[in-house]
Amino acid sequence: MVRTPGAVLRMHRRGGMPAVRTALWAVRSVRLVRRQLVRRTMAEVHLPAPPPGAAGQRTVLLGALRRSEANCLERSLVLQRWYGGQRIARTVVIGVTAPSTGFHAHAWLDGEPDGEAAAMTEILRRPAPPAWLAAAGEP
Repeated sequence: MVRTPGAVLRMHRRGGMPAVRTALWAVRSVRLVRRQLVRRTMAEVHLPAPPPGAAGQRTVLLGALRRSEANCLERSLVLQRWYGGQRIARTVVIGVTAPSTGFHAHAWLDGEPDGEAAAMTEILRRPAPPAWLAAAGEP
């Protein structure tokens, strides 16, 4: 994600430490999701809360997700966790295309703009886990 000290300095100049922490959290979260989905179900995925100040760092978050080469499911789960840190419930949606048109699966967050969602037939909706919506310090 961050390949040089210069990139970290530029990120720090643009958004301060909240931007740097958010980018690092996003990359770490993608790695965690990737590892967990190999052995667990989506319902068993656990991600740490976003760092303080992450709520104002959407552009940084999306850039980090892009640079980390997160697939659509990994991206959706990390974004769902980021929104949960702001106590905003977002649902992960998984859809597929018909086999006759060349089978394709895709995941996105309900309410987020997504160019592929319109062509998909929904097969699964995963609401945000309640624990992801709890304020810091709440159970």
